[in-house]
Amino acid sequence: MKGIVLAGGLATRLRPLTWVTNKHLLPIYNKPMIFFPLEVMAKAGIRDVLITTSSDHAGHFINLLKGGEEFGLKLEFAVQENLKGGIADAIALGEEFAKDSDDILVILGDNIFTFNLKVSIDRFEKREKGAVVFGVKMDTGSKQYGVIEVDIDGTVLSIEEKPEQPKSNIAQAGVYMYDRRVFSFIKLLSPSKRGELEVTDLNNMYVKEGTMRCEMLDFWIDAGTSFDELLRANNLVAEKIKKGELL
Repeated sequence: MKGIVLAGGLATRLRPLTWVTNKHLLPIYNKPMIFFPLEVMAKAGIRDVLITTSSDHAGHFINLLKGGEEFGLKLEFAVQENLKGGIADAIALGEEFAKDSDDILVILGDNIFTFNLKVSIDRFEKREKGAVVFGVKMDTGSKQYGVIEVDIDGTVLSIEEKPEQPKSNIAQAGVYMYDRRVFSFIKLLSPSKRGELEVTDLNNMYVKEGTMRCEMLDFWIDAGTSFDELLRANNLVAEKIKKGELL
């Protein structure tokens, strides 16, 4: 399995901070935000990782991360020219990168979590086909995200983007595993009303064929959505580090 970290976007909600650099390079307590998904990849045993970002900030990432040796990774970089193209459009940049791999792990670069994905990856690689979306239970605020409805076996029944009446309290985190067909599926997508190739539309292609499963994260923060979430991520990570729960 190979990994893709999505670190593009305009991050208009975090301006003026993002006039200076990409939001995924902003600090989360004692390290840049991008370190978290890279450390998750390394811990899970993935060695080849593609980072997608904008042309304006690609040099910033290269100056910081070099070839990935600090993480035990081999990094490659791809530029997303259309920053409003959406998550699925960014994933599509990895087609050539992933040509020698049957499966890919995709993590949004502003996702902060501590779950070790190794067992999930091993389980996924034994499947013939399909995808996995990771979710997190939210007491409130699930309307802000895609909401996942699952059956008792963990098979996803539906994913709705920011529904007015959520069918569950499971929010879609920005962590996904896909089989090789993902790139063919993306080519079948049409832009949404926002003009983007939506990851929820991509995921629902697997849902319709009954091959999308959901696994749960115990701790997750979407650190790039607002100043409040960025601050919350800093405070929670600082607390966990001081308790010895994170390095």
